[in-house]
Amino acid sequence: MIEELVIRDLGVIAEATLPLGPGFTAVTGETGAGKTMVVTALGLLLGQRADPGLVRQGQSQSWVEGRWLIPADGTVATRVRDAGGDLDGPELILSRSVSAEGRSRAVVGGRSAPAGVLSDLGGDLVVVHGQSDQVRLRSAVAQAAALDRFAGPTLADTLDLFQRAYYRWQGLQSELDRLVDEQDQRAREADTLRAALDEIELVAPQRGEDESLSERAERLGNLEELRIAAAQARELLSAEENPDEMPDAVALLESARRQLERAGEHDPALPPLAEALANAGFLVADIAAQLSSYLAGLDADGARELEVVQERRSELTGLARKYAGGLDEAIDFLDTGSARLLELDSDSDRIDTLRTETDAARQSTDGLADQLTGIRRAAAEALGAAVTAELAALAMPNASLLVEVDGRAEITATGRDLVKILLRPHAGAEPRSLARGASGGELSRVMLAIEVVINQADPVPTFVFDEVDAGVGGAAAIEIGRRLARLAETAQVIVVTHLAQVAAFAGNHLSVVKDSDGSVTASSVRQLHGDERAAEMARLLSGLPDSASGLEHARELMNLARANR
Repeated sequence: MIEELVIRDLGVIAEATLPLGPGFTAVTGETGAGKTMVVTALGLLLGQRADPGLVRQGQSQSWVEGRWLIPADGTVATRVRDAGGDLDGPELILSRSVSAEGRSRAVVGGRSAPAGVLSDLGGDLVVVHGQSDQVRLRSAVAQAAALDRFAGPTLADTLDLFQRAYYRWQGLQSELDRLVDEQDQRAREADTLRAALDEIELVAPQRGEDESLSERAERLGNLEELRIAAAQARELLSAEENPDEMPDAVALLESARRQLERAGEHDPALPPLAEALANAGFLVADIAAQLSSYLAGLDADGARELEVVQERRSELTGLARKYAGGLDEAIDFLDTGSARLLELDSDSDRIDTLRTETDAARQSTDGLADQLTGIRRAAAEALGAAVTAELAALAMPNASLLVEVDGRAEITATGRDLVKILLRPHAGAEPRSLARGASGGELSRVMLAIEVVINQADPVPTFVFDEVDAGVGGAAAIEIGRRLARLAETAQVIVVTHLAQVAAFAGNHLSVVKDSDGSVTASSVRQLHGDERAAEMARLLSGLPDSASGLEHARELMNLARANR
């Protein structure tokens, strides 16, 4: 329940505090005084889009605050805490500011929060009905939504199961359609991929092979130079062909060693040096032996091998350029391409499996759609009967409401049902759709009757009606006021109205008062009692707050309403 609403610099309202509380509150005022700003303020607190045009002229921002009394352990309290806010005892405080530049800030339970949090809370706090909602009631979507709300948890649970099955079926069907549509294209891709993989497998590249071949080619291309260098180095280290003509390194080291050994007996420092020369001689001899082995291993037919190596290098280079830009990437492509080819080659099996799964999902969706239809048809009959009874209490005693549930060929996310609400204005008349046949006054009463009935199955703590009495007058307006008062016995009801017949039934009457200094209009809100209320009622009836006949009629209406309460 909304306990209090505070408005500052919103539209023409400079500053106003609306004491609301339980029961039926009527909000009245002159045209242009800003009555609608009360509904606009509530809309901001419920997460509606912030419009900088709402900021009062000359001010930097608008600000609204609402104080709700809610259960401390209820769903709304839990959502508030999830958003980081908290309650002030049993009280939830929501506020929203809108700057003239269009910036918006929301506060939920003392903590800043996105406007989406307000929207999330709003569905459990308030139902707002304006004249646009009466227009929406003419649409098939709004009529179906009204029936589904009336059907309650049974339909909601079944609809949840249905939508899960529906979206699974749609996903499977989409995947199946894609595979079938792309079957030829994927077959061509598989052929191209298979040829590429065959080519790579035929070459059979190895990681690092291109580098080793490059080194081998470099060696084979300089084979004679390598042979001459190795032979000359070996001769210098250990001469094999002409040992007597030119001393080699091994012989020189051996000669030096012997010289030191002969003199070593005279100085103990020389034997270690002689031993070092002996070790150096062994090392040089070993290197010479390795050079001999190297020369023996040089291929005499190096030119032929070089040709083979260059052919292999050319083959690998062409493969790398064609498939990936590098040999390792070409080898990686062999792995990834094989996996992709396996996927493409399994298309037929996948299509067969998908067809089976899609058929099963469609059957499950069909079954749940049938259940939805059964629930809706039962609810439609009950809704029609209950609203017809309400219409009798709203000065439409001969009218009846019929709710039809017809099937469609296609299935949508809400089922296959087409819901139509029809109004029979009197017995024997042909039922006509609300979209074409209901007048504004009839539509106002039908909407109110539907909301009253639905509230019994899907209760909401607060209802806000913005000129629900549009197009209504006389006895019908009195009946609307009476019915709103009855609705207020189980819910908080706030009504913006221009009819005294409706306002008379309110237990709390607020008047939006307009003042003007010639340039800027400012409005505030006053709670009316006694003579002030009678004067406002007279103004609503005759336009003259001081008219004796108007005041008499106003008091008569208030007495009538008081007797009904």
